[in-house]
Amino acid sequence: MSKKQTDDRQGTVAPITESSAAKERKDHFLQLMFFQAHREVGAPSHSPPEPMTGDYVPLPHSTAKRGEGYSLPLPSTAAPVQLEFPATNVMTDLRRVSAVTIDPDKSIAQANQVMIAHRVRALFVIDAARRLLGLITSTDILGERPILFAQGRGIRYDEVVVGDIMTPADSLEVLDLNDVLRARVGDIIASLKLAGRQHALVVETSADKPAQRIARGIFSLTQIARQLGIPAQQVHDIARTFAEIEAAIAS
Repeated sequence: MSKKQTDDRQGTVAPITESSAAKERKDHFLQLMFFQAHREVGAPSHSPPEPMTGDYVPLPHSTAKRGEGYSLPLPSTAAPVQLEFPATNVMTDLRRVSAVTIDPDKSIAQANQVMIAHRVRALFVIDAARRLLGLITSTDILGERPILFAQGRGIRYDEVVVGDIMTPADSLEVLDLNDVLRARVGDIIASLKLAGRQHALVVETSADKPAQRIARGIFSLTQIARQLGIPAQQVHDIARTFAEIEAAIAS
């Protein structure tokens, strides 16, 4: 019997060198890019402590003794997230974070100012009843789309409004929340690359009203890249961002 078979029978695992681990991450990422999605749920983590019940009580506390002190931890240099992390780690959950919205009849200059003020790259376009009409991104505003629209309609550039250049809701890439809850960060990157999009909307279907779907979250390629530890670009480019993600994983 070989040593590997003996190790397998005894339940031991041979150590993985840094170079082989890097190769394994690269190979696995390339598999994701060819959309061989892996849907197995990872092993559960240790169960958290049981929550307290009954009346609210103060927690045990203390003060420093003579000669004792405190120090801050060193900032971590590791990327905040990895490809194998749950996809929800990089999803903007709209139940936890208020959606930044704009009316369709606002000018694109106003939309750009809202993005700058809220430090976001996309706005949800809604009507008076808060129905989602579409999505407008900084790329839509700063790219050639407004110029082409103005030329095609024979209007001035400053007359172009949000509704003219937004991506309509029925044209958005949509992911089901149930699929997202089983997915990993790498699966989301693969999905965005397949669609050639920088954003994907996550929706939840109401159990009581199957025809009613609620926007529960949104994925942003720029945000994912940042959380993977990739520096932000001065000018956002989707193809370049995908290339930088693949280069970072392969290194």
